[in-house]
Order: sequence, then structure tokens, then C-alpha cells
Amino acid sequence: MNVEDIQKLYEYHRWANARMLASVTVLNAEQFTRNLSSSFASVRDTLVHMLSAEWIWLARWRGVSPATMLGAQDFPALESIKTRWTEVERGQTAFVAALTAETLPQRVSYLNTKGERWEYLLELMLQHVVNHTTYHRGQIATMLRQLGHPPASTDFLLFLDPQP
Repeated sequence: MNVEDIQKLYEYHRWANARMLASVTVLNAEQFTRNLSSSFASVRDTLVHMLSAEWIWLARWRGVSPATMLGAQDFPALESIKTRWTEVERGQTAFVAALTAETLPQRVSYLNTKGERWEYLLELMLQHVVNHTTYHRGQIATMLRQLGHPPASTDFLLFLDPQP
């Protein structure tokens, strides 16, 4: 991928995340934290996992290796998640805007939360983050259906060619 492709991918990523976050505003507090027996117990826990991954990868790209993920208990309501997500997204947007053809193929090493050292090409890490969040947006869509609410459509082609 080139810089323009990555930047378009992250523009889509922000659009899809905003639609997903808007779609969960219909949930009451009980529905938001109800155990639905998915990869993460609830809508809240899944959202916090997604947010945490976005945050931790941004930190790694900046040369910092956080030792722990964010905790769901620290985000009692959707508004607290949205506030932190906005902060992370701001940093992510600035990072992606500053990419160059020279930075994409650079190798980035980091320690994971178990203290293990890993290293990948930055361009692959950037793709991984979008893919990871897309996977969990699908889980949020399923959870919303289980709770009796329609999910937002976040198809890439809808992003590229929105209908009036």
C-alpha cells in the first residue's frame, strides 16, 4: 500500500467507527453491559477492547510500549468511551497524515503486554489495526441485533459511494 491508500483506509476507519458508535447510543445501561457471551462479554467490553487496541498501537508507533490494555471498568458509560476514542483518533489522524513513502516500510519494534518483543513493518501494523477493528465492529453489529436494534452499515463501498 502507498501513503494515499493508507490515508484513505483510515478515513474510512474513522467514518465506520463513528457510525458504529452512533448505533450503540440506543442502548440503555443494562443493555450496554449485558453479558452476551461473545469474545468480550458486552457491548461496552467490546468497545473498550477496540479502543484499547487503537490506543496501544498508536503508542507503539510512537515508540512507547504500554504494559497493559485499558480496563472496561474504567469506562462506565458510552460517553466516557467516546471521549477517549476522540483523543486516540486525533492522535491517530495526525500520525497517519504525517506518513511518507519512506516511513511506511520502516520496521517498528515493541514489547507486547506480556513483555515479549515483536517487530513488523509499519505499513502492515497500520493495516492490522483497521482489520482488527473491522472484525470487532462485526461483533458489535451482532450484539446490537441480539439486543433488538439495527446496526449501522459500515461497508467500505458505502463509504466510497454514499447514497443520497
